[in-house]
Amino acid sequence: MSEKPIDEFSGVSTTGHEWDGIKELDNPMPRWWLIVYYATIVWAVGYMIAYPAWPLIRTATTGLLGYSSRADVKTELAAAKATKADYIAAIGSKSVTEILADEKLRTFAAAAGAAAFKVNCVQCHGSGAQGSPGYPNLNDDEWLWGGKPQQIQQTIAHGVRYAEDPNTRVSEMPAFGSILKSDEITQVSSFVASLSGKAGNASAQEIAAGKQVFAQNCAACHGDDGKGNREMGAPNLTDAIWLYGSTPAAIAAQVKSPRHGVMPAWGVRLGDTTVKELTVYVHSLGGGE
Repeated sequence: MSEKPIDEFSGVSTTGHEWDGIKELDNPMPRWWLIVYYATIVWAVGYMIAYPAWPLIRTATTGLLGYSSRADVKTELAAAKATKADYIAAIGSKSVTEILADEKLRTFAAAAGAAAFKVNCVQCHGSGAQGSPGYPNLNDDEWLWGGKPQQIQQTIAHGVRYAEDPNTRVSEMPAFGSILKSDEITQVSSFVASLSGKAGNASAQEIAAGKQVFAQNCAACHGDDGKGNREMGAPNLTDAIWLYGSTPAAIAAQVKSPRHGVMPAWGVRLGDTTVKELTVYVHSLGGGE
């Protein structure tokens, strides 16, 4: 067997490989590297013996230690579920006022309510509860039926104009298209728009005439000052918050043929505990009273 050539510059034997005049030196690997390399092989063999490693047709080798990450996860989930059950039981047995007074319960209920909101409420109220045309913003301070915890709970549990629940919130605005003349609808719409500074090009005479129409037909529900009545679900007309538009034309359309939104009664669907959690979450958004 022929000896490997020696590199004349380094004095180290070469492997015999050469590329474009460049020779490959046959330097041995560092001893520390070899020790680590062989140790990893030993560790890998030991791991395969001790822990699940080789996949079989329907399962895998269990290993001498019988370790299972799934069993660990199952144990952790069971512990979390047990802790969660304690909080849920406490929420179920307490009133919303008591829940809000307990910091831990309030925090848990708000988090659970946020999750329930994302599943059941975002379709109408939006992911940030900011609402959309025809659906109220839950972050502001304006509430048709009141923003106190018990009032919010009542609305969530029994809904609005939900025929299947006898305790639902009910408010019906008449279709004034069959009651008032066309010019009267225009006048009262201009007056209502003026209450929030949205009158546009309406004349002072038209607004004054609309005020008279309002007093005769609308003040019974919305109040003489137009600030609404929560007992009846009549909205405040003096703020800048409108479900169906704030222009005189949009208001006129609502006066002529009003749209009445419907909110489901979530009490039967979700249960009392989840309704309380939703109440705490909605109240925490910043608009709760």
